[in-house]
Amino acid sequence: MPTPIILPWPLQNSLEAATRALLHPGNRSCIDFSRPAGEAALVSPDSVSWCVFKNPVSLFIGGVTAVIMELAEPRVRTGIWEHTTFRVNPIQRLRRTGLAAMVTIYGARSTAEAMIARVRRMHDMVTGTTPSGEAYSANDPELLNWVQGTAAYGFLQGYHAYVRPLVIAVAL
Repeated sequence: MPTPIILPWPLQNSLEAATRALLHPGNRSCIDFSRPAGEAALVSPDSVSWCVFKNPVSLFIGGVTAVIMELAEPRVRTGIWEHTTFRVNPIQRLRRTGLAAMVTIYGARSTAEAMIARVRRMHDMVTGTTPSGEAYSANDPELLNWVQGTAAYGFLQGYHAYVRPLVIAVAL
């Protein structure tokens, strides 16, 4: 197995600082992932998700990849552009999305489920038509699958390419 890529310290420090800023946005209460509330998360600690998300390289490279791919879908792109703050404040919008992803992976089950329910309710109000006349709804299963698929692809490819190769375990 190839050796993981080790980043020069200035870049590593910058990525770690960005991760801290994501998890502890100064203007809102933060979730302390270091001291769980005694409740299991939605995802097991021995999962690939925990491994991939704890690495700042795969987190940021994968996140950028996912966003670019998500925006390639016209209905997703129009919904984001017309119904979020992405156009005027992309960094803050990406921070909120990143924090939601971290809560989904590491947060207590009740915290994650409450956040997911809030997101679904907000998505209920996101509907419209693309410039080419195609209708969209943020809770459309096809679009949710697109976003989930691009996120999985981006994060896994970022980890596989820049941290260490992922190996598929085959049960005999």
